[in-house]
Amino acid sequence: MRLVGPAGEQVGIVRIEDALRLAQEADLDLVEVAPQARPPVAKLMDYGKFKYEAAQKARESRRNQSNAVIKEMKLRPKIDEHDYETKKGHVVRFLKAGDKVKITIMFRGREQSRPELGFNLLRRLADDVVEDGVVEFAPKQDGRNMIMVLGPTRKKSEARVEVEAAKAAKAATRAANAEAERTEQASLRAAAAEKKVTKKRGPSDNIDADIDV
Repeated sequence: MRLVGPAGEQVGIVRIEDALRLAQEADLDLVEVAPQARPPVAKLMDYGKFKYEAAQKARESRRNQSNAVIKEMKLRPKIDEHDYETKKGHVVRFLKAGDKVKITIMFRGREQSRPELGFNLLRRLADDVVEDGVVEFAPKQDGRNMIMVLGPTRKKSEARVEVEAAKAAKAATRAANAEAERTEQASLRAAAAEKKVTKKRGPSDNIDADIDV
């Protein structure tokens, strides 16, 4: 068999008995990684650690897949500017959160004879959100509708980290502002107390007089 060392180095073609001896001497396992090869390929490794790392990768992959969400945003071909900006803001928010967005242009009546309106609107939207999303599914007519799918430029896990960092920064800012307000209020109370004491004493209390007997 062809033997590969624990660091990926090529040991060479050895007998099974010699491979087993090397594994025992190194306190490692002999694992066949390519049984169909000629000769078969085996590697010296810590099989328990290998299984653990493989399970970790599989778990992370499943978590990323399960977090993949497709949002949908519906627009009319003759949408007014204010509504367009509002819906574009929602699309950007979805993309920044790491979600895909399905954009649906809904045609009604005579609008169906002018598909270029929907195509131009989708192209405009894709250009407007290019920093946060990419076109994964190009505009396509689907019955009375036209659809396009935008994908986020960042992974959901990256977006989650950024959101958590932003939350932490916001919380720190709130705490700093609250502390500054408490300090200011304490200073105002101290100044008010000092003013009250001075007024109670009266101006005559501040006059020093020497009396000769």
